Amino acid sequence: MDFRFDIIVEYAPYFWQGLLVTIGVSLAGIVFGLILGLFIGLGKMSSNPIIRLPFSWYIHFFRGTPLVVQILLVHFGAMPLFFAQPNAVASLAVSLSLNSAAYVAEIFRAGIQSIEKGQMEAARSLGMTHAQAMRYIILPQALKRMIPPFANEFIVLIKDSSLGMVIAAPEIMYWGKAAAGEYYRVWEPYLTVAFIYLLLTLSLSKLSHYLERKYSTQ
Repeated sequence: MDFRFDIIVEYAPYFWQGLLVTIGVSLAGIVFGLILGLFIGLGKMSSNPIIRLPFSWYIHFFRGTPLVVQILLVHFGAMPLFFAQPNAVASLAVSLSLNSAAYVAEIFRAGIQSIEKGQMEAARSLGMTHAQAMRYIILPQALKRMIPPFANEFIVLIKDSSLGMVIAAPEIMYWGKAAAGEYYRVWEPYLTVAFIYLLLTLSLSKLSHYLERKYSTQ
């Protein structure tokens, strides 16, 4: 079998554009997933069952349904309520953010609850409010323990961004499928796509290991 590098060369600009889109939507999913996930995680930890209920069901829904279904619901169901012509990239970023938030919320909850209760009691005895104790005492300690699961979640998020092709979001997988459809060749475009994703995930893994080593000594 001849490996046609000319296909990769021809589609290189498109793969580059797809890479930028993939990085962009993944970063958006990570940032907004972290913010929303922290809020949801704290809400689920509420002692009030009425307050806790909607946060629990949010997590159940987004962890219990396929991401591809969520993307379709967001793009064809939710986004048209706000925009006459929904943007596929924006829909993908929103979907990844909402999905990631559910997993990040559980990471926050588990990390916070892993800190000994005596830490909170000691902070409160020093006159700190619950919010101050959480911000200055509990969260800094918990975040160190959350680095590995956060890294795993972000790696999954980058790979899941490939599902954006179902709504024609021009990420890496979209252009790989376009090249395969034009030339009726699968090895060249899909191996290229796989290699790009591998570089992204390995880079994130290296960063995660660096952060683990750095903060484990502090």
